Amino acid sequence: MNRLYHSTEPQVMDEEMLKQAVGEQSLRDEARQLARQEGVLFKDVLSLRLDFQNIIRIDSLWHFENLRKLQLDNNIIEKIQGLEHLVHLVWLDLSFNNIEVIEGLDTLVNLEDLSLFNNRISKIGSLDALVKLQVLSLGNNDISQMMNIIYLRQFKGLRTLSLSGNPIAEMEDYKMFVCAYLPDLVYLDFQCIDDHMKELAELRYQYSIDELKQQEHLTQVQLAKEQAQQEELEEHKAAFVEHLNGSFLFDSMYAEDTEGNKLAYLPGVKELLQAYKDKFVIICLSIFEYGLKQQEKRRVELDTFNECVQEAIQENQEQGRHRVARFEEKHSLNLNTLRDESDLTNFETKIVEYSENITELFNVLMTLEMQLVEQLEETINMFERNITDLVALFIENVQGLMAQCRDLENHHHEKLLEIAISTLEKTLKGELDEDLPEDVRALFVDKDTIVNAVGTSHDLHLLKIDNREDELVTRTNSWCSHLVDTIHKDEIMRNRRRVKEIYQYIDHMQNELDSLECSEIID
Repeated sequence: MNRLYHSTEPQVMDEEMLKQAVGEQSLRDEARQLARQEGVLFKDVLSLRLDFQNIIRIDSLWHFENLRKLQLDNNIIEKIQGLEHLVHLVWLDLSFNNIEVIEGLDTLVNLEDLSLFNNRISKIGSLDALVKLQVLSLGNNDISQMMNIIYLRQFKGLRTLSLSGNPIAEMEDYKMFVCAYLPDLVYLDFQCIDDHMKELAELRYQYSIDELKQQEHLTQVQLAKEQAQQEELEEHKAAFVEHLNGSFLFDSMYAEDTEGNKLAYLPGVKELLQAYKDKFVIICLSIFEYGLKQQEKRRVELDTFNECVQEAIQENQEQGRHRVARFEEKHSLNLNTLRDESDLTNFETKIVEYSENITELFNVLMTLEMQLVEQLEETINMFERNITDLVALFIENVQGLMAQCRDLENHHHEKLLEIAISTLEKTLKGELDEDLPEDVRALFVDKDTIVNAVGTSHDLHLLKIDNREDELVTRTNSWCSHLVDTIHKDEIMRNRRRVKEIYQYIDHMQNELDSLECSEIID
């Protein structure tokens, strides 16, 4: 089952090996010669064959960003690695190697055909990312557990599976078990699965399959719930108000507040704390709801802006296409006229005239582009003012609500301090009836100790509120700045592309004219 080292030394893939492989395969003599002269562009390679190379480690493949097919069979590879950049890979052959663990395939989301035939694999796993998998060859390995079959149920597109040569394939009812648990499979061990076999398998394993389906359904429901929660959280993050639709901020104030949790045992503090929490949460909910409304306003503003930009571009492009179509119709007639012109003087006059027509078209197209640039610049500036105003208003109102949270904290601090001082006086007089925990009683040795404890708790709470406010303000401003910068950069790039297109088109038209002029001179 294992591949042995050849008489030659084991090799690690390097750039020289890859150049040689690309240069030798799938190239005709003329193309090979051209590749040697101009150099090989790895990013243009779609298929790569590296079988029988005595390769021990996969490496140096990051430049093959568009590779679709990779053949690495009949080497001595021990570990699947170095494939993370091959995100467009559809077909991968790693058969006849020394691989023990399936790994390193997480980014190959487009892989449809995977061969790991004749390796040393004992467990099927780490294939979750291969959602498009259709063909899986795992024959001649060390797979012995039936749970490996159940793992493959998640691959709904899997149609061909090979497991022959594994201990599992020698088990009683192996084929029946596979057919039952993988009902969409068409080929098993290179043989077509007939409908009669599927019916028998379904009957034999009906109860266990039904139980598994129920478990899968519950799992799917849970995953869907978690996904919905994650999507909802992302929406809240986009509004910068995540975790403000409940008591999260309030609870976080006490999560690390050792002194505050001790003071909660004081008489009357429990009721005081509950009233504080209720009011605090109401303000947080106000921030949350306001944040979602403002996020919707920002989204509408951005959508309206994008629509305006696209309309302006489309209208401008339509004008440009109209002018180009009129020019090309006339230009084609002009070229034919030149070809038929026998008088040199008339020929030269028309050459000058037609060249001026090309220049005129250039000026028209550039004028249209400059008009569009001015129009979009005005639209972008207006959007920038609007979105900046929306963000500024949002921050201003949130800061006002956060100030209310601080006011509540200050009020709670004052009341808590009154209770703490009163409790201290009762303790010193021996009039305290409540039985307090020892660590709480330790705070009441003197006034400084209890005042410091209350103050420490208060400072921590204010810090939590300030940090949440600072985070919201910073993220909101960063989002706004990044959005505006991106819009400006995108417009600059659009303008550059358009100007380049105009120059290339005009050069092409002029070259056509120049070629006719050269032909006339030669004649």
